[in-house]
Amino acid sequence: MAAISNDTLTQWNAHLRTQTPLEIVRWAIAQAGGRAIVSTNFRPYEAAILHLAVQAQADIPVLWVDHGYNRPATYKHAEDLRARFNLNLKPYLPKVTAAHRDAIHGPIPTTEDEEGLKKFSAVMKLEPFQRGMKELAPTVWITALRKVQNPNRAGLDIVSHDANFGALKVSPLFYFTDAELDAYLAQHALPNEWDYFDPAKADEKRECGLHAAWGKKAVNG
Repeated sequence: MAAISNDTLTQWNAHLRTQTPLEIVRWAIAQAGGRAIVSTNFRPYEAAILHLAVQAQADIPVLWVDHGYNRPATYKHAEDLRARFNLNLKPYLPKVTAAHRDAIHGPIPTTEDEEGLKKFSAVMKLEPFQRGMKELAPTVWITALRKVQNPNRAGLDIVSHDANFGALKVSPLFYFTDAELDAYLAQHALPNEWDYFDPAKADEKRECGLHAAWGKKAVNG
């Protein structure tokens, strides 16, 4: 998809700010020409974005990078949601297993080792994600990004042009608080899962690279 002008993005965001998340998802899919995807990592509250996505397009491809470090509860949650929503799940795995990587390079880097974390993320998360995006080739990428998640995301909006993947990135829950998502899950009797750990972040305020400019260079460079 060609880059969208800032004026157009501003107009879209102003309009969508008044819409419900489901209306935003339907708008996003209408822009996609049959090439929309939704990404997930099955972290807390992911049931909401998946519930919205399949209401708008039952067979929408669901891109999931299974880096191999998820805890058992997260894998069980993933299988629950796969069955519950009949997800068209598209798992992408790193080219090296978690056990192989740990045997050669040792434990997951800590937040004190920023360079090590970026290298870890490039191999275990970014490369399989970029491979998935290349194969699925979406024009519209629906995400569960929210403004409250970390400082980098506070500068985004419901709709943005993702320079890393050349797609229109749409985040229908961007302005939702945790309390609003709790209410959404309760309203629709959806499960949540709190025993989640992202080894590529090690800290919730960090970016793993998927939504940051350095992410593309980390793999390609």
